[in-house]
Formats: sequence, structure tokens, C-alpha cells
Amino acid sequence: MNPLLAKLQPYPFERLRQLFAGVVPDAGHTPISLGIGEPKHPTPPFIKDALSAGLGALATYPATAGDLALRSAFTGWLHRRYGLTLDPATQVLPVNGSREALFALAQTVVDGTRSPAPVVISPNPFYQIYEGAALLAGAETWYAPSDPARNFAVDWDSVPEEIWARTQLVYVCSPGNPTGAVMSLDEWGKLFKLSDRYGFVIASDECYSEIYFRDEPPLGGLEAADYLGRSDFRRLVALTSLSKRSNVPGLRSGFVAGDASILKSFLLYRTYHGSAMSGSVAAASIAAWGDETHVVDNRMQYRTKFATVTPMLAEVLDVRLPDASFYLWAGVPDAWNGDDTAFARALYAQYNVTVLPGSYLARESQGRNPGRGRVRMALVADTAECVEAARRIALFVRHAQP
Repeated sequence: MNPLLAKLQPYPFERLRQLFAGVVPDAGHTPISLGIGEPKHPTPPFIKDALSAGLGALATYPATAGDLALRSAFTGWLHRRYGLTLDPATQVLPVNGSREALFALAQTVVDGTRSPAPVVISPNPFYQIYEGAALLAGAETWYAPSDPARNFAVDWDSVPEEIWARTQLVYVCSPGNPTGAVMSLDEWGKLFKLSDRYGFVIASDECYSEIYFRDEPPLGGLEAADYLGRSDFRRLVALTSLSKRSNVPGLRSGFVAGDASILKSFLLYRTYHGSAMSGSVAAASIAAWGDETHVVDNRMQYRTKFATVTPMLAEVLDVRLPDASFYLWAGVPDAWNGDDTAFARALYAQYNVTVLPGSYLARESQGRNPGRGRVRMALVADTAECVEAARRIALFVRHAQP
């Protein structure tokens, strides 16, 4: 077996199952889970119809690169959303959801034979795929902490020069999971200059880009590059998916876009990896990327939900409306002494509400775990269920004894 597999850490939800082992929640409360970021809004019927209409494509092997109609759907959306013009033949590729692409990209761009050992930089807290992808590519992971004083923006200045010199890949998540923070143009400019100096690739995870709460949509990585005169998108790949945007997590559909030379190598890797998108999924994807009405409706559902729930929770927790995404990143009360796991376990036991301890989404680095003392709440269910969860959490905080 690959010895690098032994370096992988348990996934946060496995750790949560272990935390809750032996706990019997109060039967007087129906279970409500805010733990997993799985969209619960209904899938738009027109996407289901397109999937069904495309079933005839199951009779043929799909092309790894996808056909021109699919790739043009990606570039068309990028133009409407960001004002960008990309070549559908060379600058976009279909992927089976952003998760598998985030992992596979590291296997493509990281040279694990280099000495000293290569480094992959991840934000901290982070989506655990970044860490696993780095480890299995033969790299070390360096965790750049989020700064609560700057709305949880990543502190790129904390990365030492000797780490930058060994870095081959940097993962960016904007809007962020779990914090909802959005990278500014100045932050992008700083990262691009570092990429030019040290030669690393930037992977911009943007799967939450269409769920936001301000009038201005979140800045994308490719958009930032274009603003700054980097229209060749050198050493930059953006990754996105339909899961959150269109409420189709089971479709496993997304795309990557950016540096044509990187995507050429990525396509070669994917051809051997056997990760072509089904023709029926492609048909549904073309329909989804071509429609914005359902995306606006979806966004308004989240805005209404967050506008109702956030003030309720802000009365008892350190929490505020994020820039974007569908998570609340809440600080536990001082009485719990930063013990987010004890808070989550007791909340589950007493009120049958599941939240994810923030320490499970981060790593101890530079002397601290930046997720400690916080919990992530995924407001993915309908408004009534999220409001009921907030009501129970408020009762718990006011009456529970640590």
C-alpha cells in the first residue's frame, strides 16, 4: 500500500461521529443538523429534465475534455459573471465536482521528487481535501492562519520566506469555508507577486461564489488576475461547481479554468485517471450554467434565512453575517473556555442540534489552532428548521452549564 496514506487524518465528520458516540440526545427534540454543508434546497426541475433528456449519451464513452458545447457553457458563464473571455478549447475543462479536481490538481502540479521537500500552502481553517491532496502528492503542508481581526482573511504575511521558496502550490478558498471571507484585490495582488517570485501555482476554490449577502458579488481569482493585467492567467487555476449554486450536490459537476499550459497537463493526468463527465451530466450542466434565474432565487432564500437567523444567534454567540457562503463561523461563549468540542457534544445531547467543532477544520500551527473555540453552522435546511435550531442554541447557551 502507498505509505503516504498513513499520513491522512480522519475526516471532520468521522471525528464528529466519534465525539457523539454513546450520546443519546433528548428525544423531546427532533434532530436538526447544521453540521454538513450539503445543500437542501430543491433541485430546479429544468435541470432534472435536462439530465433525463441526455440519457441517450450513456451509450457512448464521454470525452475527458468534454465537447465544445459543454466547454462553451463554462466560458459563456465566465463571461456573463466576470466579464472574462476564455478559449473553450484550451482554458477550461469539465470536472466531476470541485472536490475531485482540487485533489487531482495537486497530483498534476506537485513535483514530489524535488529536494528539499515541496510545500503546499493551505489556509487554516480549511477544506481537508487540500491537506490530503498535498500529502499524497508527496508534499508538506504549511497552514496560513486566518485573522479574526480582518474578518478571517488569510494572513499571507505570516508565511516565512523559506517556506515560500519551497512552495509549489497554494490553495485559496474565496469565499472561504468555513469563514465566508472573500479575498480582496489587494490580497490577490500580493499573492500574484509571490507566485511570480517563487513560481508556485495558485488553485482558487470558488464553489461558494454565488451565495453572497452584499450587493457586490465576490471577486473571483481569474477576475482579479484580469484586473491586474494577467489575462494569460499564468500559474492560476480557478475551480467551481454546480453543487451549491444550483442545489445539485449529487450531480458531481463543475469545471476548472485558467492557465492553458497547466490545463494541458491536467487533461493528460485526467485521461489516465479516467475522470470523464457523463454525457447525461453534461447535458444537465449545460442547462444549469445557462440559467441565472434559479441562482438568484436560491441566493434570496439564503439571504432571507441568514437575515433571520444571524441576529438570533448574535444575542448569545460571537457571530456575524459572513461575506458569502452558507456557513456561520461562531465563537463559543467564554464560559466554555474555548472548548468547541464540549460545546458541540453538550448541544447535541441536550437539544439534538448538530454543529461542527471549529478545531476539526483547522490544524495546530505556529502554536495555536485557529479553529479552536468556534463552531461551524451550515444553514442549508429551510428557514423554519434553521430558525428552530437557532432558538434551541439560544436556550442552550443561556441555560447550559459547561
